[in-house]
Amino acid sequence: MNQVTSLDSPKEDKRGDRRERLRDFQSQLLERMQIARSSDAVSTNQLGVMVGKTRYLLNLREAGEIVAVGQISPVPLTRDWYLGLLNLRGNLIGIVDIQRFQGQDKVEVDVESRIIAFSSGLSFNAGLLVSKVLGLRNVGEMSAIENPHDHSPSDQPFWLKKSYEDSNNQVWFELSFANLIQDSNFLHIGL
Repeated sequence: MNQVTSLDSPKEDKRGDRRERLRDFQSQLLERMQIARSSDAVSTNQLGVMVGKTRYLLNLREAGEIVAVGQISPVPLTRDWYLGLLNLRGNLIGIVDIQRFQGQDKVEVDVESRIIAFSSGLSFNAGLLVSKVLGLRNVGEMSAIENPHDHSPSDQPFWLKKSYEDSNNQVWFELSFANLIQDSNFLHIGL
């Protein structure tokens, strides 16, 4: 009888542990999002994400699935902020770099980067590239900023609904997917 023994290296164990913790975090976050969607807390609990150095809040009814950045297929003759198409469970969704869309530098993709798909309720097959998912944030514990232009680029777009400041003096911008898909510039991806 040949007996095969496996000696896992500590490096593989650490990677496996990290993947397991990431899976646990994502499943807990998904569970919390589903609970929050089904309750009255949707207006106060929003998904916090980072895009570059900017913090955004996403309405849980507008945000869909959160997935790792996979193979995005570029589409020729499109704007530089339109990254291409991603196959998400058999559906092609267009991926947008919202930071580049606003005229800033491209988002750097790393291990923490994610795609936030638009909710199926919006009937718009798209997703945003984000630098990092920060989890649920309670807007009720934040202070509304009266003049958001003090904290953002001038000519704030209409799809950035409100701005908030948390207890750590961090500024958050409420990004509305429903309003974003009404922006004619967002809808015109072709050169």
